[in-house]
Amino acid sequence: MSRARVMGLVGLALCAALGLTSGLHGAVFMAFLYLAISAGWGVVRGRTWWGAMPRSVASGCAGVALLLAVGAAATAPSDGDVAPQATASASAPPDVGVTTSTPPDVSTETVETREPETAPSAAPESTDAEPIARPGTALAAVALLEVKGRAPRTGYDRDLFGQRWVDTDRNGCDQRNDVLRRDLTSFTVKPGTNGCVVATGVLADPYGGTTIDFERGQDTSEAVQIDHVVALSDAWQKGAQQWDAVAREQFANDTLNLLAVDGPLNQQKGDGDAATWLPPNTSFRCEYVARQVAVKVDYDLWVTAAEQRAMADVLSRCPEEDLPVAVMVEPAEERVARTPAPSGSVDASTVTPGSGGECPVKGNHSSSGEWIYHVPSGAFYDVTDPEECFATPGEAEAAGYRASKR
Repeated sequence: MSRARVMGLVGLALCAALGLTSGLHGAVFMAFLYLAISAGWGVVRGRTWWGAMPRSVASGCAGVALLLAVGAAATAPSDGDVAPQATASASAPPDVGVTTSTPPDVSTETVETREPETAPSAAPESTDAEPIARPGTALAAVALLEVKGRAPRTGYDRDLFGQRWVDTDRNGCDQRNDVLRRDLTSFTVKPGTNGCVVATGVLADPYGGTTIDFERGQDTSEAVQIDHVVALSDAWQKGAQQWDAVAREQFANDTLNLLAVDGPLNQQKGDGDAATWLPPNTSFRCEYVARQVAVKVDYDLWVTAAEQRAMADVLSRCPEEDLPVAVMVEPAEERVARTPAPSGSVDASTVTPGSGGECPVKGNHSSSGEWIYHVPSGAFYDVTDPEECFATPGEAEAAGYRASKR
């Protein structure tokens, strides 16, 4: 090895050692700077300490080395992190000079100043955290529901869910009137119905948040309707197709799934689920969705992914909402005086259903609110429990009833 090359290498080592006093980046910077100067010398002389070199090559090497030196300098750690500590040390009283001059204290101070910077990033995580669902709550039950796609509505028919308002709980009253007695206040019952049939009452409508005066009658009963909280069509598309007739009839008449509500809002809802319809009265949404969840859990009905998200979204605002349960509704005492029967009518309370002669014309209030009368030749005469009895069809029509279509 030539003397020039040895001297060049020694110079490179010395420059790197000098730069090392400022750290690794300093050593790299000084090494590349030395090589850039050496290559620059080659441009002038046509030769460097590592050998002969064309001026064009030397020029390129000088440029590359210079760029690398600048890059090393640019990526070197900044002294800004410790500068405030040095300023604080300089302004501190003389009696603390020993503790501020030692390197361990500087590094410790630097860590302490960075701790507050991490605190704000942790705060949003705690505010966005989902509420913890307590076992037994509606929110906890939502996660247990099976999630599947909606099946086709093909084949659905209301009649597949059995007789309307059948007395499934065997308390002697039909389910429609059970729900009216449960949900209405200040109600009265129709005389001669064993405390079952609601004649008047006041509904605090849960869907709209309004108050509705209920009066039984062909033109007034529709103001208050009985809603299936989980619509029959929705149930059909999410599991009820596989049930037998008995299970479907039980479902359609389960008071857990029935609510007395504003008629127009019930029509607006249709067969919507939680993803497509919620009550306008926002204060009732938690209780409404909790009831849907309870019904679907009891009957093992599935939900769509969108429906489950909507349920969880509502119930996350009321994580302590419990699953409701069905309540047995007993017949009420009659609260009004017995009104005289129309001329020629028969007391329905003394007639055995299907007995014939003592109730020639049977008056009955349908689930849709219509007043219908049945004659012995009609298809439904023998299976109808009369709410009023008449001697002739004319007397029934005079009292507001219409003839049965069958």
